[in-house]
Amino acid sequence: MEYYIHAEKFFLGSNVEMGGYLQVVDGKFGRYQKNQPDGDVVEYSDKWIAPGLVDTHIHGLLNHDVMDASAEGIEAMANGLLKCGVTSWLPTTLTASSEQLKEVVQVISKNLDHFEGAKVQGIHFEGPYYTEKHKGAQNPKYFENPSIEEFHEWQAAANGMIRKISIAPERDGAVEFTAQISSEGVTVALGHSDATFEQAKACVEAGATMFTHTFNGMSGLDHREPGMAGAALSLQGVTDELICDGHHVNPYVVKILLDAKTPSKVALVTDCMKAGLMPDGDYILGEFPVIVQNGTARLKDSSHSLAGSILLLKDAIKNVIDWNVVTPEQAIQMATANAADSAGIGSKCGHILLGRDADFIVLDREMKLDKTYLNGEKVVG
Repeated sequence: MEYYIHAEKFFLGSNVEMGGYLQVVDGKFGRYQKNQPDGDVVEYSDKWIAPGLVDTHIHGLLNHDVMDASAEGIEAMANGLLKCGVTSWLPTTLTASSEQLKEVVQVISKNLDHFEGAKVQGIHFEGPYYTEKHKGAQNPKYFENPSIEEFHEWQAAANGMIRKISIAPERDGAVEFTAQISSEGVTVALGHSDATFEQAKACVEAGATMFTHTFNGMSGLDHREPGMAGAALSLQGVTDELICDGHHVNPYVVKILLDAKTPSKVALVTDCMKAGLMPDGDYILGEFPVIVQNGTARLKDSSHSLAGSILLLKDAIKNVIDWNVVTPEQAIQMATANAADSAGIGSKCGHILLGRDADFIVLDREMKLDKTYLNGEKVVG
């Protein structure tokens, strides 16, 4: 099947094109051209076309959690994500026992060919190599030092699907772990950590290339001790995750980070838990009770710490536009190409490029999601 999309604006890999036509052939992107082609045209003359969004840090949706180790739950999440404009994602684990983590990745890898909806492009391990001071909603009873052998056991169970793992750089063996695992093509991110600047820098120099939900769950910036936040702000060659729901990070701090790193080195993520696309109320994240209200998910214990989010990626891109901290082009870049490239999956998603899967979204001029396409077929809208 072949057709052409006519739209007001296209967010292409190299630049933004105004008007014109984008070819779709047998579920793949074809060429972009200015002149009206011979052939079927799908008319979006007052809309904008962008790559499908890519969420590389998401725990749950629609009352399902990755840690449920349920193939049906993963598929329900994948189908729900299409309504959020997300066409590719990394199911993200929480800190748990080694055996439970192995069970989760086995379920995902064994059912990969059967999932429908947003494409599972790999798995993101958030923990268990963390430290307690900035534990957030992670369970400290499972925290441990990084183990290359243990990771290889998980990776074998996952059939090589683990694309990204987040660790605390002050744990014993973190530098050696980072050097080995990053050399195997897995993205190593740094988070849930009270590390010094020097400890974070040592892991970056060993191959870590990301910071996990920057400013959340990490030692802060002080003028004499830059800490993890200072490392995320200043070190080169790393991409910073950012949760832009207006609760995790103040919009002015978002601007500070973007001014320091530029939008090319920031990846929007949601850190969404199972209450995403669900009503307010009581939920469980991992093993902890959570209350969802007023746009946040918080632990019900005395800390009332944020426990993931209920953010949808389509709303994150609109938020950063409404906060006037980036252009629409930069917002799209942070939620597509940056996210995909930073997790090593940019060859599969996040870009409108010739021959790639035609996964894309249709936006109105206010950056609100209008339609979602997967493999060139409309699935939402």
